[in-house]
Amino acid sequence: MLIADDLDKLLNILPEFICKPLRSHPDRKLLLEIVIDLGRKPEARFPKGPEYLSNKTISWQDLDCCIKRIGNFSGDNRSGIEKTLHRISSIKNRNGNIIGLTCRVGRAVFGTISIIRDLLDNNKSLLLLGKPGVGKTTAIREIARVLADEMEKRVVIIDTSNEIAGDGDIPHPAIGRARRMQVSRPELQHRVMIEAVENHMPEVIIIDEIGTELEALAARTIAERGVQLVGTAHGNYLASLIKNPILSDLIGGIQYVTLGDDEAKRRGSQKSIMERKAVPAFQMAIEIHERNNWIVHEKLDEAVDQILQGMDIIIQRRNLTTSGNVHIKSEHLKSNDFSSSINQIFNVKQRYAKQNSIVKALNTQSVFLGKNEEFISTIQSNNKYIIDTPDAKSYYYKRSMSLYSYCINLQQIEAVINTLELPVVLTKDVLQADVILALRSNVKQNTKLRQIAKSRQMTIYTIHNTTVPHITRALRQILNIYKVSNLIG
Repeated sequence: MLIADDLDKLLNILPEFICKPLRSHPDRKLLLEIVIDLGRKPEARFPKGPEYLSNKTISWQDLDCCIKRIGNFSGDNRSGIEKTLHRISSIKNRNGNIIGLTCRVGRAVFGTISIIRDLLDNNKSLLLLGKPGVGKTTAIREIARVLADEMEKRVVIIDTSNEIAGDGDIPHPAIGRARRMQVSRPELQHRVMIEAVENHMPEVIIIDEIGTELEALAARTIAERGVQLVGTAHGNYLASLIKNPILSDLIGGIQYVTLGDDEAKRRGSQKSIMERKAVPAFQMAIEIHERNNWIVHEKLDEAVDQILQGMDIIIQRRNLTTSGNVHIKSEHLKSNDFSSSINQIFNVKQRYAKQNSIVKALNTQSVFLGKNEEFISTIQSNNKYIIDTPDAKSYYYKRSMSLYSYCINLQQIEAVINTLELPVVLTKDVLQADVILALRSNVKQNTKLRQIAKSRQMTIYTIHNTTVPHITRALRQILNIYKVSNLIG
């Protein structure tokens, strides 16, 4: 992994008593930023923590010395050093005088996106999430270079604070062949985004720090025109972006929907629920928690829907090892809205899966069957399921049993079916169902449903409570009843 930081150019703007300790510091390659505040000792910040560089306090003369060596500060109180990636941000008092500087070290790290290099080949829009300083800008800079140089795409970078491609009119070599459009004022970033699409025919647009409603709207407009987006936004988790009313448009927007009485009963949910409003502007999202620890949501729309419905989600965690290898692991994240029993089901499934090695064919699936709840592996074969039990007995199953749910939360039933991989398909049309699963207290009042079941000779299975254990037990018993008596082999 090659690193270019031009650190000496940043140290040259600082007073001698500040830069001298850093020139010989053993951890200078890990330096994150330098903080200079009036009346305080200068401070250097490293990943392991901050440390003072001198016992001398900063005076007005020290600040003026630094400011004269820096270019003009823009409307967002940021400046830079020409042909470098460093960012200098100022703190001003009420009179507009600068009383503090934050000198962020900018580095071009070649190879930092090897952890997600394969995701760039599918041409999907990518959103990077993470707290400040975790490495989003470094990653997006390397993504721009890979897309422009290695994949030979027309890439345009919207560089609001000159942090991606550096200060000055000539962009830093770290972005490769990608072109850079500078933004004169931060509040005009959304206009420059639209201008880039209309005037320069890009295939990919790179946007750093999407932070306003207008910028989120512009990103949606760009996505609807068929241009691939790569952007960053502040937020540790995908759920925090959903709760952000300003940036929720990036993931499709959130709206409250009021259901009718019958629909709310059928779903087993409240009348007012939250749903995704539209298709997300980005197809994938990445949470950067640490520099070498990333969480990938490859299907952003499905992940958002599952979070809104209170369902568990499967995420992909990627770690970059010291040897340069990428370790990918699938993890099961729980939702706070779900009962802890669903996690117990998942853990039981995992435990039994390790103990049973019966299945040696394609398309293996899993169900629970019998009073002792032994794990059973199934093989798909000629529109039927051959169930191989631990006692070597096998049964025919229908390929899929169609289930109609009445007054039970569909999301909970789907979660049980997906977790246990049951051969059950939910239907919203009672006439297409094989069986009916209903809440006992409500089915007594629905004479029409009982009449339909009687006329079509369907069985209505009822449960007392709409909890995950009750639903799991009911589905297991229904499948057990559907078992055919004849044995195979």
